[in-house]
Amino acid sequence: MSTQRKSELTEREARLAEVRSAQKKAERTRTVIAAAVVGVVLLGLAGATVAVFANERTKDANVAVAAKSPIEGVATFTGLSREHVTGKVAYAQNPPTGGDHSAVDQNCGYYSAPIVDENAVHSLEHGAVWITHDPQLPAAQLDTLRTFAAKSGFVLVSPRVGLPAPVVASAWGVQLRLTSADDPRLPVFLRTYVNGPQTPEPGASCSGGTGTPG
Repeated sequence: MSTQRKSELTEREARLAEVRSAQKKAERTRTVIAAAVVGVVLLGLAGATVAVFANERTKDANVAVAAKSPIEGVATFTGLSREHVTGKVAYAQNPPTGGDHSAVDQNCGYYSAPIVDENAVHSLEHGAVWITHDPQLPAAQLDTLRTFAAKSGFVLVSPRVGLPAPVVASAWGVQLRLTSADDPRLPVFLRTYVNGPQTPEPGASCSGGTGTPG
């Protein structure tokens, strides 16, 4: 092989080596950039998660403080009977806050269709809060009520025609009428009256009865 040919091959190999080196450097750069982007995204997600948890803790703390004071607008009803009966009961309140009721309680949770008063009242006797709402309540507010039901095993949520307000929260012997599911008094009502001091049968369950929440 001539000296010229060897020189050409040597130059070609040198150029190929330079190209390979440049490619490897570019790959390393892309890898570093990708890792940095992923890191920024993960840090952002972690920061957002921490912010959400902190916000929830702040809300819970505010609700706990508010629950130590009387809740504006809560109506109280006394002298409620507690007999187990069959058939319909003519309740004095709409929705009822207590009185004679079915021997079978309503399983707590979120319902997209109306439930039977007599079963729901039995659940109130066990310490549940029953949130009834206008069937035409906006979807975002329904999601709020669904969240309340998901967070507690003693919350009933169901639509009801002919309510005196768009949203009504009832526990045994107490009731709060609201214009919106986002009213800040609603979580305070739940904190105060879910298995609260008004409960006739504390320690009883809100499951094993009738109804399938969904």
